[in-house]
Amino acid sequence: MTGPVPLRVPGRLFTALASGGGGADALRLLARAEHSRRLACALAVTETAGEVGGGVADAVARAWDVLTAAHRTDPEAVAAVLSHPSAGTALTCLLARLDRVVAGGPGVACAPPVHWFSALSAAAAVRAGVPARVRWALATDEVFLPSLGGARFPGARPGDVAEVVVDAEGAAWIQVAAGSRPARPVEVPRVPSGPSGRWRAAHRLVVPDAGGPLLLDDADPLRFPGVPARPLGLAEDDLCRWRSTAREACRLLRAHHPQTYAELTAGPRTLVPVDRPGSFSGSSAEAFGAMALSRPRSARGLALSLAHEMQHAKFAAVLHLFDLFEQDGEELYYAPWRPDPRPLLGLFHGAYAHLGVAEFWNRCRAVERDPAERALAEAQFARWRVGARQATEVLLASGRLTALGEHFAQTMLGTLDALCRLPVPAEARRRGLALAADHRAQWVRRNGVPEAQLI
Repeated sequence: MTGPVPLRVPGRLFTALASGGGGADALRLLARAEHSRRLACALAVTETAGEVGGGVADAVARAWDVLTAAHRTDPEAVAAVLSHPSAGTALTCLLARLDRVVAGGPGVACAPPVHWFSALSAAAAVRAGVPARVRWALATDEVFLPSLGGARFPGARPGDVAEVVVDAEGAAWIQVAAGSRPARPVEVPRVPSGPSGRWRAAHRLVVPDAGGPLLLDDADPLRFPGVPARPLGLAEDDLCRWRSTAREACRLLRAHHPQTYAELTAGPRTLVPVDRPGSFSGSSAEAFGAMALSRPRSARGLALSLAHEMQHAKFAAVLHLFDLFEQDGEELYYAPWRPDPRPLLGLFHGAYAHLGVAEFWNRCRAVERDPAERALAEAQFARWRVGARQATEVLLASGRLTALGEHFAQTMLGTLDALCRLPVPAEARRRGLALAADHRAQWVRRNGVPEAQLI
């Protein structure tokens, strides 16, 4: 299997990204870059496992051979597996654990979870229809194949052996030898098909006019860093609410936020439900394509969260390609959207995300017909255009941006300056600035930083 290939980002796309947008072309390019990064990570896992030696090296080498065979037959099948959000979590975590073993650092007593790599190779073989037998020792009673789904095997225990078999016709199944009573095999779909019978997989919420579907994943144990491996346990009425809210949110984005909608549908997107109060949302640099969200209260709230997290996803992918700032600083900064001081990375991420938030509210106020809702949109626009601009000015004054980072932040500032020149009703402007001032005052009280020393 070939490794990552050089990637060129055209200047126009880099500038479009820095301005806060980019569209579908930019998202497809960033997705290719993330896939190339996953290939590099898979190769690094193989090489590092070789340094570890023993059974670890043997298991990873076998999985690599299966991946290579699948890639020869169907490179797109392997790309679909390695580009899945949980594949990024698996590869980066496994590589970190292998590196610790090689270095002899803390945590080496725990065996690296090489079965994650075996599961990736098995998923690739299934999707490519390549005859294969992939075996690994279970850590739980579940077997999951990234991008496809998985099944529980009641009675199976850690140490029991799972085997994924793909026959000469491309039919695939999982079998587990659990003590003296082997569990009944489970058929594996060759393409993602949603949950059915014993098979657990992501639910399809919306299938847009173009691009990949919007999924809701409560099944994959590695679906998002930091969430419990066990599913949240969505009831049918919960799933119905997610579906109806997602459909309406996508309708709003398509009608009033076409660039965000184009970015969202440029590839498959996975939403990960979390049991968190309020309107929580989050992204992970290593799980490109996934967003963690509490249950949305409204279609517009979900649309805003999707727009916000798309910004974070784009910026994280840009940072995987370019050094925009020096990494060695320890300064902490005030961020108008957080209760705690933030490092430069967090400030940069948040400023870029809230540039998108400001643009979202700007479009909302242009189309909202209800006077109260329009007034809310005006106030939110007034708040976040100023907050994002102030944070961007702090970035530019930090002295830690590279030349490319300076260009990126200056381009952000240009977009924000244009937004700040747009007229806003006086009362909405007053409300927005009052919200910003209240947040700043509470932050000072909470963190014990005198106003005069606030960066």
